[in-house]
Amino acid sequence: MNNTYIHESAIIDDGAKIGSGTKIWHFTHVMGTAEIGENCVLGQNVFVGNKVKIGNNIKIQNNVSLYEGVVCEDDVFLGPSMVFTNVINPRSGVERKNEFKTTLVKRGTSIGANATIVCGVTLGEYCFIGAGAVITRDVKPFALMVGVPARQKGWVSKSGAIMGTDLICPETNEKYILADGFLKAVEKNLDT
Repeated sequence: MNNTYIHESAIIDDGAKIGSGTKIWHFTHVMGTAEIGENCVLGQNVFVGNKVKIGNNIKIQNNVSLYEGVVCEDDVFLGPSMVFTNVINPRSGVERKNEFKTTLVKRGTSIGANATIVCGVTLGEYCFIGAGAVITRDVKPFALMVGVPARQKGWVSKSGAIMGTDLICPETNEKYILADGFLKAVEKNLDT
């Protein structure tokens, strides 16, 4: 583990892979087959289960548990006390460890505090899940999702700014286009 910081109260099980520059804070537990990329920050009381994959430059705030089946690509933000599930129909008296569903959090996604992500969904690139939202189905790239159950309320840019009907980022002036219900950034002309 090169250039990492692991607080003395954290528990890192043998076999866990932790990338360079990653910081792991108080009372965090990382299971033995978890993979954590470079330059990540795991806040207080985070749990990273077996077979969880965390990309590079990810910020995981306090009190977040990532259970088996969760995959986070690069540049993801997980807000305080947000929740992932890994079984659709849990029962205390029924063993369902062979029914864990994969949840894919694509590059650049932000998930707000206390949001819940029901397992088996894909969160598209750079989408923004509002605080307290409950996600029960796949989310489009750049979509702004709020409410219970969550509904799309607009679009956000790569920088996380809410865009108006002109689909221009108010922070960077980057332009986007909507085609077949999906938003994408307009490619810049390299000849100009």
